Amino acid sequence: MNIIRRTLACALLAGLSLGFATQTAAAENGDPKVRIETSVGTFVVELYPAKAPKSVANFLSYVDSGHYDNTIFHRIIRGFVVQGGGVTADMREKPTRAPIENEAKNGLKNETATLAMARTQDPNSATSQFYINLKHNASLDYPSFDGWGYAVFGKVVEGMDTVRKMEAVETGIVAGQRDVPLKPVVIKSARRVTPAAAKQ
Repeated sequence: MNIIRRTLACALLAGLSLGFATQTAAAENGDPKVRIETSVGTFVVELYPAKAPKSVANFLSYVDSGHYDNTIFHRIIRGFVVQGGGVTADMREKPTRAPIENEAKNGLKNETATLAMARTQDPNSATSQFYINLKHNASLDYPSFDGWGYAVFGKVVEGMDTVRKMEAVETGIVAGQRDVPLKPVVIKSARRVTPAAAKQ
């Protein structure tokens, strides 16, 4: 009987230790982050794969391929959003992968500083372009005006002052498009933040 009790106790302790180790690893790894360096400063976004797995995987695929380098924030509307990720300084759209499924029903809201997928009138048309909310844009939350809404998949966790600098730039009509910064706001690089880099 004592042997059985000791065996159960050891198994219980082993299970608790494994659970603690798993939780510790999860806490250390956390949600993925991406550092975006722009011509007006740098900011860091944290991504939420548990809530928006397809949107996060899509965004990271563009990050890892270098797609965002030398693109611009081509649409900036004060008090609304800054949008970028797919257009070069000469207002040409870069080639993209296939569109992804809309994940706007994930419970995340278009609150201030959140990151969401840009799309056309087709709900499932998001590719590389994303936007950052400059306020809580409840009108973009599911179900929005079209029964779908816009999928939030991350949030700016460092450098929101850089995003506010973007918001303040002068905009106008460029190549027939409205709300374009007259002086390009360029994404110099977008890179994953590694644990080593985060400690520096």
